[in-house]
Amino acid sequence: MTPATAAGRAAQLRDQLHHHGYRYYVLDDPEIGDDDYDALLDELRALEAAHPELVTPDSPTQRVGGEPVSSLPKVRHEITMLSLANARTEEELRAWVARMRAHLAREGIEDPRFEFVCEPKIDGLAISLRYEGGVFVQGATRGNGEVGEDVSHNLRTIPTIPLKVDGAPPVLEVRGEIYMSLKDFAGLNERRAEAGLSTFMNPRNAAAGTIRQLDPKLAKDRPLSMWCYGIGRVDGVSFQGHWEALEWLRQHGFRVNEDVRRLETEDEVVAQCLAWQERRGTLDFEIDGVVVKISDLELQRRLGVVGRDPRWAIAWKFPPTTKVTTLRDIMWNVGKFGDLHPFAVLEPVHVGGVTVKLATLHNEEDLARKDVRPGDEVIVLRAGDVIPQVLSPAPHAAERPARADPPRPPVRCPSCDTPTVKPEGSVFTMCPNRVCPGRQWQLLKHFVSRGAMDIDGLGEKQVHQLQAAGLVKTAADFYRLTQQSLLELDRYGEISAQRTVQNIAESKQQPFGRLLFAIGLEEVGFVTGRNLAQRFRTMDALLAASAEAIEQTPGVGPKMAQRIHEQLADDGMRALVEDLREVGVGMALEGPPPGEGPLAGKTFVLTGTLPDLTREQATERIEAAGGRVTSGVSKKTDYVVAGASPGTKLAKAERLEVSVLDEAGLLELLP
Repeated sequence: MTPATAAGRAAQLRDQLHHHGYRYYVLDDPEIGDDDYDALLDELRALEAAHPELVTPDSPTQRVGGEPVSSLPKVRHEITMLSLANARTEEELRAWVARMRAHLAREGIEDPRFEFVCEPKIDGLAISLRYEGGVFVQGATRGNGEVGEDVSHNLRTIPTIPLKVDGAPPVLEVRGEIYMSLKDFAGLNERRAEAGLSTFMNPRNAAAGTIRQLDPKLAKDRPLSMWCYGIGRVDGVSFQGHWEALEWLRQHGFRVNEDVRRLETEDEVVAQCLAWQERRGTLDFEIDGVVVKISDLELQRRLGVVGRDPRWAIAWKFPPTTKVTTLRDIMWNVGKFGDLHPFAVLEPVHVGGVTVKLATLHNEEDLARKDVRPGDEVIVLRAGDVIPQVLSPAPHAAERPARADPPRPPVRCPSCDTPTVKPEGSVFTMCPNRVCPGRQWQLLKHFVSRGAMDIDGLGEKQVHQLQAAGLVKTAADFYRLTQQSLLELDRYGEISAQRTVQNIAESKQQPFGRLLFAIGLEEVGFVTGRNLAQRFRTMDALLAASAEAIEQTPGVGPKMAQRIHEQLADDGMRALVEDLREVGVGMALEGPPPGEGPLAGKTFVLTGTLPDLTREQATERIEAAGGRVTSGVSKKTDYVVAGASPGTKLAKAERLEVSVLDEAGLLELLP
């Protein structure tokens, strides 16, 4: 690139970044996603690194955030609120560690011993809280890092922010992140769409838009929370390291994320970052990375700051989970009970590490609330292994001069062309045809899925292929497949066909509760299936049970019990059960009755990812031995079984002195 071309491109990038920074930080009304903004900023940084003469005082690379909104009082931070450099790969993170070692070597510190602190990078709004004499006196946004906005009136409405701190020093500045949970964010956008207001781009945008309102009543009505991650100015208290500062905050009533970890090696740091990347989809709040810091405050001082980025901290950034794209069309699928579900056909977009072309729209009432239409720009969410979904229209979508008509459910089934019906009180339009091919495919796909019969090697494509070939019409037909019949299909060889038939045969021994979930009883999920199996022990006992007897099952109410009883009495369901019995599928719960067995009276909690057992398998084995599995840790918990990335339950178990087992320890207790 010639100097003239580089100068022109740098000027263009500065203009674009100023525009988008103003919309993002000042108006809380972004036009592009965070990752798109970061890509522009990274390109400008690279240009300026190659051509230092292009750096200008007003370049977006030379400052931390956006300018404060003029309608709010200004606050000058006594200690600058810095930004963070990014690492997006393991190699970049290890290079950061190497740079720190090299810098300290030049300072005369050879082979320093690093203690790292890893913190989830909450995707929210950075805030500074000032306390004098232990009393909250002022709260401010980061702003441009040096000057922020006084938002004390709104921060006082947030219950997780203490207004008084016992034992506090004369002056204390606490820093943290204001955020909105995903549940509250979705509800807020739905309410705004219903009211004809513009929707927020993401939870961070919603939190920022709320905290900077002039009327604190608005903030009070929008549930916000805060995680604290550090201390700025403090008089009268000193700390050796960042970890000690976090512990002090915890002890004095500030909310510090329990998943913050203190680690000793960069290998542990990499593993922790990757584990958080896997976990992000299970959280009720958005994280866009992991912040890694050197804990030792003296080493922090020696490492110093480059521009506005501290050398001693870095942000491992995840792939974005939300993106804006165009909704091309809205189509409909048939569910396993005949319910019609809308789904979005999208302009392909890279989000959450994959290219997304289709996304769920849940049901027609949800579709109407969101008011998304073909041609609209929409916000798409993909977190972890969660099915991609359309969250809402993108900001300003409703302002388009010519939008398509609101979508309506089809009057004929898209799979079998049967006229559809809308039962009173249902959120679904239905296909009443019980032998609808689309409905049957969903039932077959569900039967082999994880949590149900869990037949490895049979996914959506394989089930569709078997159904289209006429080899499988009901779930029992899976057990009649032979190696030879599979070899006649495309993409099956000797080994894959043999393995598939073997996996199908092995599924006959799945626990009885999985079978009850797998056969497709409305309102019977994995947990209810397991509870029914524990209560009735055999299929024959359940088939003979009255609705009143079924109602005695934990988690089953009168209406659900009546619905389960009616389905089990249906001729088609009885025929399926007998067909499955004929091909050898197990229909009884093995092991001791409830309250008996080697683990009788013992309560377990599972957390994290175990090396070999899934959470469902571990639960089934514990309960088969007479134990009980609950979701929350308390003083009455006997054991917490912890795997990789255990989360807050492990920390609570350690505080309550509950016995902690790994998978090997659990297996030693099991018969």
